[in-house]
Amino acid sequence: MMKLLNKALLRMSDWSRTTWCLAILMTVAFVLIGRLAQLQVFDTFDLEKKNLLQVQVDRKLQSPRGTIYDRNGKPLAMSVVTKSLYADPKMIKQSPQEIADLISPYVTMSKENIVKALQEDTAFVWLNRMMDADKSKAVQQVIKDNNIAGLNFVEESKRYYPNGVLAAQVLGFVGTDDKGLDGLEMVLDDELKGGVQQEIVATDNKGNAIFGSVLSKFLPDKGKSVTLTIDATIQFIAERALDKAMVDTGAKHASVIVMDPKNGEILAMANRPSYDPNNYNQSGEEAFKNIAVTNLYEPGSTFKPIIASAALAAGKWKLDTVYNDKGAFAANGHIIRNWNGEGYGPVRLLDILKYSINTGMAEIGTLTGADILSKYIRDYGFGSETGIELPGEGAGILYNPEDMSKLDVATMSIGQGIAVTPLQMVRAFGALSNGGAMMKPHIIKSYSNSQGDVTSTTETSVVGQPVPAETAKTIVDILEKEVSEGGGTKAMVEGYHFGGKTGTAQKLDTKHGGYLDGQYIASFIGFGPVEDPKFVVLVVIDDPQKGSYYGSQIVAPVFKDIVSQLVRYYQMSPYVKESTPVAVKAANTLPEPKPGSDGSVTLPNFTGFTYGEVRDWLHKAGLAFKPDGTGTATSQDESSGTTVQAGTAITVHFRR
Repeated sequence: MMKLLNKALLRMSDWSRTTWCLAILMTVAFVLIGRLAQLQVFDTFDLEKKNLLQVQVDRKLQSPRGTIYDRNGKPLAMSVVTKSLYADPKMIKQSPQEIADLISPYVTMSKENIVKALQEDTAFVWLNRMMDADKSKAVQQVIKDNNIAGLNFVEESKRYYPNGVLAAQVLGFVGTDDKGLDGLEMVLDDELKGGVQQEIVATDNKGNAIFGSVLSKFLPDKGKSVTLTIDATIQFIAERALDKAMVDTGAKHASVIVMDPKNGEILAMANRPSYDPNNYNQSGEEAFKNIAVTNLYEPGSTFKPIIASAALAAGKWKLDTVYNDKGAFAANGHIIRNWNGEGYGPVRLLDILKYSINTGMAEIGTLTGADILSKYIRDYGFGSETGIELPGEGAGILYNPEDMSKLDVATMSIGQGIAVTPLQMVRAFGALSNGGAMMKPHIIKSYSNSQGDVTSTTETSVVGQPVPAETAKTIVDILEKEVSEGGGTKAMVEGYHFGGKTGTAQKLDTKHGGYLDGQYIASFIGFGPVEDPKFVVLVVIDDPQKGSYYGSQIVAPVFKDIVSQLVRYYQMSPYVKESTPVAVKAANTLPEPKPGSDGSVTLPNFTGFTYGEVRDWLHKAGLAFKPDGTGTATSQDESSGTTVQAGTAITVHFRR
């Protein structure tokens, strides 16, 4: 019995051992299978995070800005997609110095700074943003050839100005973070800026981004495009003329504005010095200034038509009022003289403006009075901003009429003692050439959405009627004579009638007051053709260093250069006048006047002589000049050989 029991127990023990062994093996297997399942199934996401999301950086990705176009649809500022190089220092396996040696020829960062960046305790650091396409491709090849981990690219929007310096101060520029920093880019930043999307920059364990192109997936559905009133062709004409003027005169600064007087649209606005907004960091503050809008200057003689129109409109002076110019005007113990130091004798408004007679303008101004002049000057918009869509506009400086002395009125009447901006002058002359109706200058024509649909346009705005249409026409006619016969003849374009006024003024000392010794601002402002003005053009040359500093000598030719090209660009036909008989001179020269003992003088035959020649002869003879028309003398009321008394007004008829 005991043997049977022992045998049974022995068999049972063998079975138990086998069972226990199997149980142990099965337990181990279950543990292994469970762990494997955990690894394969439950921890997959964690492993992916550990393996893939080695870098997690929240970034605001900016979609491209809206495009800025000229009035004809030519892009002036646009956005392009570029690649920016970054690194994850924690994924760098190779020597930072070795990597720096390999990529430094293609990036803007120095070797030393690359090494420092790659050693930072961070998961994301920029090495070079918005790279040129050829350089980013070169770095990509270096990464591939050398199996560099931890370097990668992300796409960003970069502002591009396809025309370089063209209209630089108008457009402004955009910083690295797609923020407008000057010009229209700054003023219209909210309108132009594209939408913003929050993204995670994620890389695998080799530092490679897990996404492809970010910007290609994010369209600029927010940023508006803007069409300007600027005409790129006219802008180019203006800037090329300025470049030549800067070389010819050695000036410190220069500016040009071209405006349509009928609607206030700015067709061109140029300044020198300038800069390339694609590389704005290579230029200084002086180049960024839009002096056509921001700078204040004394307008000099270009302000005289404004004063004259005020006196005419107020009824304080008439077209045929005679002023006997003796070459000097006294005011508060000071003497105002003409630019040449001479007197012109009996003259009318036509002569006073045409020959820029300071004494005559001082007489007109003081007779009109401070209150009346100040009212009209402010009606022209001086002393207040125009409201153009550009930053930094100046308002100007005017007298308080209650504080003005006779000298203040006299000097203001010749364009001194006040300060204006170039744009204010263009607005005022736009009113004169537009029948007295003054338009608000503007440079934005319309806005469009990302689909190209126009969403809004800038309406033409009449901001005043400083003088009646009749007065404006009178001044326009006189200013046409200024160009054809007076001090602005160097601005004359053969076959076309333009009106305009030259100006020369001492430069203000903005730091210490008074004037800068030997420094001048020369200018010319004109419009035309006078039959139907299409544009007002102002040219300002600041501190010319070569040759003359008079506006009539150095600036009028710049005006001519510009408008000569404009009439061709606009395909304007030359003015055709009726054929008239040509007056033949009775002699080659006029005889010298020989007054008698009582002052009487015998008249010569003026036929065939010019307006200026007849005027000068009568002035020397002590006679008053009563002209009818302009051009060449065709007849005279007091026939040749007639003896007249001193001071007699002599009527001479002229035709062009």
